Amino acid sequence: MTSEPRQYAAAGVDIAARSKFAKGLPGILAKARRPEVLSDAGPFSGLFRLGDKYRDPVLAASADGIGTKVKFQLAANRLDLCGPDILGHSVNDILTCGAEPLFFLDYIAGNALTNDQKSTLVEGVARACADNNCALLGGETADMPDLYAPGDFDLAGFIVGVVERDRIIDGSKIREGDVLLGLPSTGLHTNGASLARKVLGICDGEPEDETGRRLEERPALLGGQSVGEALLATHRPYYRELSPVLDRLHGIAHITGGGYTENVPRILPEGLAAVFDTRAWPVLPIFTLIQQRGEVTPEEMYEVFNMGIGIVVMVAPDEAEAVEAAIPEALRVGRIAESRGKRVELRGL
Repeated sequence: MTSEPRQYAAAGVDIAARSKFAKGLPGILAKARRPEVLSDAGPFSGLFRLGDKYRDPVLAASADGIGTKVKFQLAANRLDLCGPDILGHSVNDILTCGAEPLFFLDYIAGNALTNDQKSTLVEGVARACADNNCALLGGETADMPDLYAPGDFDLAGFIVGVVERDRIIDGSKIREGDVLLGLPSTGLHTNGASLARKVLGICDGEPEDETGRRLEERPALLGGQSVGEALLATHRPYYRELSPVLDRLHGIAHITGGGYTENVPRILPEGLAAVFDTRAWPVLPIFTLIQQRGEVTPEEMYEVFNMGIGIVVMVAPDEAEAVEAAIPEALRVGRIAESRGKRVELRGL
């Protein structure tokens, strides 16, 4: 007896293929497990025991995605880099209040991704979670024909962390005269990819073979690095570097979508401004390339990109040297001053 064709599969959702993919998930999730995890892949919800380690625990949570950077990763066949991107972004978001990452869930929505592609995506998330002592508690992979073009997808992440209530960093301790310290980024991280695509003409409607050529281009400005390598550099997480000095910090700003002008004011008390000296750190070559080729104004560059600094912390002047000693790569990038209208001043542009 011949089997009848499956109409759901013909509509773009292959349950048999999805079931085969799901069978490999327990092994992947096991790579990113913590002792507090009480469930394996399969149940409708993941379980995580907080335990009695904390005195007055407060949960911190965040959800985000990696935007159109997935187009670069698809074009370069580097879906393994998507996980480190979303995990790094998510860790930094909850780090801004001083939280330690506990567990993570991913959501992949797309059309006509192969099981190998899906596995590569989830394995990348698991690897990044393991590197950051964060459990991969579960997730969802949705086949969504007609919403996504064949081969396209999106990746989102949901992170939960914990911080003792009396150690929450909320910016309320920031004072005039505090020092701004910045830690270097690896590149675009997970914001500004849409502008970069337009300016560089990559993954912007050009023929596929031309996309490959443009990703492989090695402008002298990049010092031997290809454009693709610079664009694909993953979002750096900063919890490991900052965790020893969290008690010394008055505020933390993650420089992500919206650059300096949108992100820094989110943690500033009223009446105060962050004054940056943009000459205090080296701008990464990929940003210079984007600015030159797109004729983008310096002001807009700092409104869109991190420009080489991935996270900024505020610290009292008498604590700055101790923090610098603990984090040798930290750079003094500015100070907190009384606001004269602008919440963020970018000097030296």
